[in-house]
Amino acid sequence: MSYLDLDFLSEDTLKAAKELLGKKIVTYTNGVTTSGYITEVEAYLGTKDRAAHTFTGVKNKKNSTMFEPYGHIYVYTMHGHHCMNFVTTKDLPEGILIRGIEPAEGIEEMILRRGREVNLTDGPGKLTEALGVKRDTHNGKILNTGYVDIYDGKIPKEIVATPRIGIDNKKEAVDYLYRFIVKGNKHVSRFKGKQDDNNGWQ
Repeated sequence: MSYLDLDFLSEDTLKAAKELLGKKIVTYTNGVTTSGYITEVEAYLGTKDRAAHTFTGVKNKKNSTMFEPYGHIYVYTMHGHHCMNFVTTKDLPEGILIRGIEPAEGIEEMILRRGREVNLTDGPGKLTEALGVKRDTHNGKILNTGYVDIYDGKIPKEIVATPRIGIDNKKEAVDYLYRFIVKGNKHVSRFKGKQDDNNGWQ
């Protein structure tokens, strides 16, 4: 199986965020393969987006990976949790936060890492723990080089756009519809509505 061509990350971040839904993420940690299909993402548009870590346009130790070209992995920590982003565009500090995945391979290992079976990967800190993604190991690495690989996966029946989560103090950015989810899939944070018979996939 061939890696996904990453060129779709190079231009429009909002479009790329929607295109990421359904793609398969694979990690290899301590000799164990774990994977899942992306169900939820949030786009962050750099200097045009008050909620982005790069809104000021100033590079610092924390956000420096966001100034790298598309395809880099940006991992930051918040409240002790690791959050994984994929850097987009060729020359703008924009990116996409991976917020939820539907577990596929290595589920038993994911459960061991998380210490629980329910709500396994329905949040950015939960999915990184399940996949073994950490800031000191993965931040600054490039996709499809054996750290985090992406492949084609499933196709959503319907994509829903909503405001992002946890940015209540970001003024106008609070209302931007930059969070995208697979409608009907239960593996998303703040799941509402009825679960689709096929988890929202075609």
